[in-house]
Amino acid sequence: MGAALIERGSRVLWASAARSNESARRAEDAGMEDAGSVAGLCAQADVVLSICPPHAALDVARQVAATAFAGLYVDANAVAPATALEIRGVVEAAGARFVDGDLIGGPMGPGTGTRMFLSGPDAPAIASLLSGSDRGEAVVLGDNPTAASAMKMSYAAWTKGTAALLLVVEAAARANGVEDALFGEWARSQPDLPERLAAAHHSLPKAWRWSGEMDEVARSLRDLGLPDGFAAAAAEVWRAVTEGRLPPGDPSRRSTSGDRS
Repeated sequence: MGAALIERGSRVLWASAARSNESARRAEDAGMEDAGSVAGLCAQADVVLSICPPHAALDVARQVAATAFAGLYVDANAVAPATALEIRGVVEAAGARFVDGDLIGGPMGPGTGTRMFLSGPDAPAIASLLSGSDRGEAVVLGDNPTAASAMKMSYAAWTKGTAALLLVVEAAARANGVEDALFGEWARSQPDLPERLAAAHHSLPKAWRWSGEMDEVARSLRDLGLPDGFAAAAAEVWRAVTEGRLPPGDPSRRSTSGDRS
């Protein structure tokens, strides 16, 4: 994101305090300027962009609010609309203006097509910062202050939720000794599932972050009076992966040929 904004002519700062050497290397490679601390960054910035694991989104907002930042605060995190409203209250009480956001896609690189959804009265001003970039596209959803978060929750409910379901199904088939038979039948009648399962395995390093995201999805459903058990269960799956309670299967056992059944 920093590199994309710099390419479009923005000056981009970051705060190195308590961050790793790897973070510093990435920021330097992107051309970002080190402001040292959150307070140092907020003293110079017109816009603060928060992209962090969802469980940390409120804490980041409170850190920024403590500096009395009075510019535009963009929360581009995977949080429920109700959480976004909490964040809005924190930053607006300190004098800032709030823009809701979310990212769908991987890190912004040339030609990646990552999309940043934005909502709220000031959303067009943030979208203009990415105008013309080949690294990502900004999509304004209107003035609704939490529409971007609602969009992310709906999208993540499917992508992270179904990935978690596939991992549990695989574990159950393995425990019951029918893993090969299941993969063979999938190859015959559900040919897209082996690829989806492989994608779920590729995502295992992100499990520590996705558990919090699915907690937020569960909150968003619960707040609407909709069943939230699907999302809550997916959050527990990702926690089990993180804690080693749900070990991944053996990729070499998977088949897409249909010959194992």
